[in-house]
Amino acid sequence: MARFFTSARMLKYLSFMIVFSAWEIAGRVPVSPAFPTFLQTMSALWEMLADGSMLRAYPETLRPLFFGLVISSFLGVGAGVAMGLNRKAEWFGAPIFIVAQSAPLAALIPLLVLAYGIGLTSKILVVCIMAMPVIVLNASNAVRHTPNSLKEMAQAFLGSRKDVILKIILPSASPIIFAGLRLGVSAGFIGAILAELLITPTGIGDLITYNQSIADYAKMYAAIFSVIVLAVAFLDLLERAENTLFRPDKRAVQ
Repeated sequence: MARFFTSARMLKYLSFMIVFSAWEIAGRVPVSPAFPTFLQTMSALWEMLADGSMLRAYPETLRPLFFGLVISSFLGVGAGVAMGLNRKAEWFGAPIFIVAQSAPLAALIPLLVLAYGIGLTSKILVVCIMAMPVIVLNASNAVRHTPNSLKEMAQAFLGSRKDVILKIILPSASPIIFAGLRLGVSAGFIGAILAELLITPTGIGDLITYNQSIADYAKMYAAIFSVIVLAVAFLDLLERAENTLFRPDKRAVQ
């Protein structure tokens, strides 16, 4: 019994209960007339699912998010690995991605609209510029900090440069690369919603802005809550894939 109450899964459920209870209490105080309770938000979420408005909105949000994350993942990991393996590539690319990670990239959205219009291309680029820097920098650091002892061992067994990269460096760097992908996915979700709020009010962004405009705050928070739930579920899926593929020592942790 004691082990159950101290298990990782139980502690996660407990943290959710604390947050949702605090949300309910804050809504009943109320903190603000525009802040609904947790139960009101869940009721609005169910209503939006029942009438189909949320199900119709999500394809518009997921399309630029999917393409943006796929592009960011492949190009980001590829660029990061290249930077980690080649000092010249690192000197050339690292400053760009460090500045991109620290800069307020949302300010670039009007420039993207001017250059590419208000269509799908601009939204995909917003997801990419939000997600790619953290993916690239994590992949680069992971490859560059591969233990020298492992590389020397491979070379001692007459491993070629290709063998060292494919059989030593990439497997060793994979956990950190996956951590970068998780952070990139989080940033990508933010980028997708920013694009819908600042470029064209479509998808979930349209639900948020519309319900805000008519002061239906329960539905506005329900739309935001649905995005958070989807992002958390996707990140949990990535973490499970990482644990299965690269971290067998963590499979038994529940």
